[in-house]
Amino acid sequence: MSNVTAAPLAATGDAVPEGHLSDGPEPLTGLYNTYAMTLLLSLYMVNFLDRQVVNILAEPIKRDLGLADWQLGLLTGLSFALLYSILGIPIAWLAERRSRPVIIGMSATIWSVFTIVCAFTQNFAQLVLARVGVGVGEAGCTPAAQSLIMDYAKPEKRSSALAYYGIGAPLGGLLGMAFGGLVADAYGWRTAFLIAGLPGLALGALAAFTLREPRRKLAVHPQQAKSEAAGFRETLRALVGRPAYVRWVLGVTMMSVVVYGMPSFFGSFYLRNHGPALENLARTVGAATGMNLGAIGVLGLSLGLIMGAAGVSGMWLGGQLADRYGRGEPRRYLRGVIMATALGVPLMVGVLTAPTLGLSFVFLAAKGFVWSVWYGPAYAAGFSVVPRNMRAVSSALALFVNNLIGAGLAPVAVGVVSDLIGAHMGAAEGLRWSMALFSLCGFISSAIFYTASRSIEAEAEK
Repeated sequence: MSNVTAAPLAATGDAVPEGHLSDGPEPLTGLYNTYAMTLLLSLYMVNFLDRQVVNILAEPIKRDLGLADWQLGLLTGLSFALLYSILGIPIAWLAERRSRPVIIGMSATIWSVFTIVCAFTQNFAQLVLARVGVGVGEAGCTPAAQSLIMDYAKPEKRSSALAYYGIGAPLGGLLGMAFGGLVADAYGWRTAFLIAGLPGLALGALAAFTLREPRRKLAVHPQQAKSEAAGFRETLRALVGRPAYVRWVLGVTMMSVVVYGMPSFFGSFYLRNHGPALENLARTVGAATGMNLGAIGVLGLSLGLIMGAAGVSGMWLGGQLADRYGRGEPRRYLRGVIMATALGVPLMVGVLTAPTLGLSFVFLAAKGFVWSVWYGPAYAAGFSVVPRNMRAVSSALALFVNNLIGAGLAPVAVGVVSDLIGAHMGAAEGLRWSMALFSLCGFISSAIFYTASRSIEAEAEK
């Protein structure tokens, strides 16, 4: 795949001798290739929209339901991530044996329905349970989708292929922030949940009925494709025995703290620390466009556009550069990852300490770009040490760790530290310094990726 619009994934495939399994999947070419990759991208985008829309709605939900910051952390993080992380493993195990498109389609339907349910909840407990349901549905998407993409793409194109899929995250975040803020401004946070859940229902049906399963063409006899899948214990033993894979998982986990844990509080941070400036910006934008915007509306629009544009461009460029200069060598992929994960830390501190709203937004754009570059090359390097018949489970195991910690526990931890500091310095300063403290995980991630780079070539699966 060489660009964002066409996303060709030329894969190699030879004739299958009778009674034998092929070493590679059936290639996708032409318009169907573009369609399949665009559909996977769209699913991941809606996946993140439904996951992230709660972030911009956090402050009005807090006021409406009378919540503390630790409850916001539970609502935006752990309630979603707990079953998302746990169920990802058995669903990925199933994905090694059954149709991945059907699993993706069913998952999209479930998370969309529970996003809609969020609109009708009346208290904190009900909203938490609805968010748990969203996590249950989303658990089946990424492991199966990443496994499909690794089957579709040539080894030297996997970084850009995975980055293309990963672009769905900033695009979904853009829509979640911008759409959620605008709808909440005009109609309230419940309506935002209601509308956000609708697109996934249609996309889930398209995935289940129109995406191809390459595994069906890997053997002459249907039972051979099923028998190719490795057992869970065999997979776990093989992955734990690969130090580069273990270190890669830990590196991704530390990045998930800053990529997923802290953005849960971006809306609250700006409303608390730059509230008057946001009101002024809303009046200025309203006068220029005729739109009736409040602080949360202009904030959602601003965060969505800044983080979305920065994330898309960072992911795309990171994938392209990794494939061009990495030459399919995992250690080369990780060089850029090591630099990007470390560089984002001072930029994040700039976001939090900038004296003006405009300067903070400049730092936010730079941080968003740098902390998106790492995604494609990091995942391509990690999957390079994993046999093809273990990729869905390996992805789920990685997601289990990094989502449980990064998307689940990290927002709660940020909220708890914010409450502790805020008791002495005020809610605005408490959240600022809590987020600054957790941004240091970027340095830890960079160091772990460096240790992984020293052994990854020896473990790579060609």
